[in-house]
Amino acid sequence: MSNSSSINQFLLLAFADTRELQLLHFWLFLGIYLAALLGNGLIITTIACDHHLHTPMYFFLLNLSLIDLGCISTTIPKAMANSLWDTRDISYSSCAVQLYFFVFLISTEYGLLTVMAYDRYVAICQPLNYETLLGSRACVHTAAAAWGCGFLTAVLHTGSTFSIPLCKGNAVDQFFCEIPQILKLSSSDAYLREIGIAVFTSCLAFGCFVFIMVSYVQIFRAVLRIPSEQGRQKTFSTCLPHLAVVFLFISTAIFAYLKPPSISSQSLDLVVAVLYSVVPPAVNPLIYSMRNQELKNAMWKMMTEFFMQQ
Repeated sequence: MSNSSSINQFLLLAFADTRELQLLHFWLFLGIYLAALLGNGLIITTIACDHHLHTPMYFFLLNLSLIDLGCISTTIPKAMANSLWDTRDISYSSCAVQLYFFVFLISTEYGLLTVMAYDRYVAICQPLNYETLLGSRACVHTAAAAWGCGFLTAVLHTGSTFSIPLCKGNAVDQFFCEIPQILKLSSSDAYLREIGIAVFTSCLAFGCFVFIMVSYVQIFRAVLRIPSEQGRQKTFSTCLPHLAVVFLFISTAIFAYLKPPSISSQSLDLVVAVLYSVVPPAVNPLIYSMRNQELKNAMWKMMTEFFMQQ
């Protein structure tokens, strides 16, 4: 990476100037981080230990929880350490690694949400072909495709971003290393390649978005044809959590990257970054467990057995 000789470290955005507020941010982020670890860890452990949950839907949910754990662990620990120790610096290599893993996990999550929409479409609209279309091998292949696409996206974006000469200092206006904030440190005519990659990946992301929307249009049409109200509610309960997670993920990301420059400010960018990078991994377990009685029962059974053995 060509910039390593001129820039050895970056300065991340501080959450506050006063020591009291820095410590408040530390304890707030610690609480959110522990909640995310607990919630996603419970989902992963429950699905892995309960053979009744060894189905495609829960296999993909397990992958989603792994991604959420990785995503929040990429940004929050460094932010907490900076607030606790009253520092802002992050080394050049650490910044590159953080950006790579963040893009990798965010891209993989979006691909996995697309696969999960297909899973719900097949389960509800083509139930007789469910075992054929989403057998164990097909599930592994589709999940691997999502992880592989995330890997390639991260390699392209990270390599392109850190190959650009940075000539406007080393202060990053964000609490973690983020592509738009890194690009602000370069000259306006130096990052055309990154813009080209961003346009290409945006087209792919839009294609995934259209696929998700079309899948849910077909799902809602099929659900509305179910004669019993109880049957409709039961079917809705399996897809509404996924739809809520998709909406939370896409809406916050779109606002973060496509908001008008006229309303952009340092404080707003900071709040929006927290909304799309910190909030989803913390609340996704709550969204999925709140309406999923099967998952709640399995969690309760696992915890009861654990405490009975103590």
